[in-house]
Amino acid sequence: MPTIGQRMFKLKQTVRLRRYAYSKQLLGIRIGPGAAVMPKEVKKITMRLAPKIDDGHRGPKKFFKAILPRLQYRNPALRITVDRSAAQSDPAVMNILFDSPAAASAASTPSQSSGSVARKDRTVTIYMKGKTDSEILQQLYEVTGAKEVEPTEVEKEELRELAERGDRSRKDSERQAAVNRQRKREAELLAAARGQVGLEPS
Repeated sequence: MPTIGQRMFKLKQTVRLRRYAYSKQLLGIRIGPGAAVMPKEVKKITMRLAPKIDDGHRGPKKFFKAILPRLQYRNPALRITVDRSAAQSDPAVMNILFDSPAAASAASTPSQSSGSVARKDRTVTIYMKGKTDSEILQQLYEVTGAKEVEPTEVEKEELRELAERGDRSRKDSERQAAVNRQRKREAELLAAARGQVGLEPS
């Protein structure tokens, strides 16, 4: 049975790991691929992809899960909608609605432009199927002219602290695992010794 000290150590370790995970998750939304500010001419982004990664939907799904949250965080006023009901055989598409045709970059080489939604609006379509999340993001940057947000000095310091905290947590876990293995080994040896004593003739 664990002692009070052992239970307290485990509780503190659990709290520390939860704080570390929360801080890491929050920082992961603020910085990284997709942390970019969209021009004000970009009014809306819609995505349509399949729920599974088969048939070329791996990249689009990874973009949706890993990159899109950062994009939304940096552009809270931007309307972003995602439809994940497409069939696996369907194309995965991203539509970017611009307020003005002049706002869209002319370098939409791999993209295809559709007709105007309104008199001054324009929609550019990115076909995501079969592309990696990085390729999709790069194409989005080229089409919109979005500006990546560099981490601040405070965020860089937070990254360093998280890395150090993660290293300490890993070492603590390894140390505790070694202690547990030693205790288990001692218990097995003690049980074996008791068994041998019980078998000896009186």
